Amino acid sequence: MGRIKLTTLSLALVAGLMASLPAVAQDVPASYGVWRNPKNSVHVEIRNCGAKTCGYVVWANEEAKADARKGGTDNLVGLQLLRDFTEQKNGVWKGKVFVPDLNMTFSGTAEFPNATTMKAKGCLLGNILCKSQTWRRVDVAAG
Repeated sequence: MGRIKLTTLSLALVAGLMASLPAVAQDVPASYGVWRNPKNSVHVEIRNCGAKTCGYVVWANEEAKADARKGGTDNLVGLQLLRDFTEQKNGVWKGKVFVPDLNMTFSGTAEFPNATTMKAKGCLLGNILCKSQTWRRVDVAAG
């Protein structure tokens, strides 16, 4: 009899936890996760960094690592590329982008038109001398 109560209690606990998961998942911004650049040479994990959002390199191919070393960055993997990003009222994220092969930081924006696409733009001064790229989500289950 004790075993049945324990099993019932365990099932109720698991069901209660599973029911609460969607509410937690909805609080996580759609931008969070792992994204790859157009060449698939760098993967960046976008996540919470205190009051702001940031992105760290979690994987890079050998060519990207060599380019970063030429620019003065010894360790590309683990490096914070996206800094101090905050979501604006229009849904665009704004912050700073560090470009390791240039060893420079630029102002940047990111837009997320859907769950698997990030439109990223970095500019030297305001909206002058800009470069745009389309990044793709890496951590999505294939459907």
